[in-house]
Amino acid sequence: MEQKLEVWQRGPLPEFIAVLQPIAHALLQAREEVNEYMHNFPKDLLWVRPANMASAGFHLQHLSGVLDRVFTYARAEKLTEYQFEQLAEEGKNSLNGYEVDHLVNRFNKQVDVALKQLKITDEHALADFRGVGRAGLPSTVIGLLFHATEHTMRHVGQLMVTAAIVKAQNYGM
Repeated sequence: MEQKLEVWQRGPLPEFIAVLQPIAHALLQAREEVNEYMHNFPKDLLWVRPANMASAGFHLQHLSGVLDRVFTYARAEKLTEYQFEQLAEEGKNSLNGYEVDHLVNRFNKQVDVALKQLKITDEHALADFRGVGRAGLPSTVIGLLFHATEHTMRHVGQLMVTAAIVKAQNYGM
């Protein structure tokens, strides 16, 4: 069986400047892993909270939301009402009846949006100040882009573990 190389091991991505390559690589890796681990994931396990920890559904919602919000701050924009509504919705098995595929597709689209933003990010603006949240906490463009990616990978890892545990506990998989 051929071993699949991680995205960063496949070489540079020509459409991204050198300093943003690790961010692009990590976002593409996150997308691959989410799609792999959530393929055929049982809908009835989406909101199961093993050991009262976050559910797979929460992680999927949060993955999309955090990328959207932090990349918004990197553009020096304020969050919209819709973004605040999405934030409030994270972790709730709402009347919206979320499907696994819907949440995975939402993440895939958010990665695409983030990658488009990375492609046009000016290298000279990376150290520019960016205020975060209502308090305007201090950060920079590169700090926000890195944090969004690091935070994404952290939740991808948590999602993978949560998905494996709830499948094993409920289906012996």
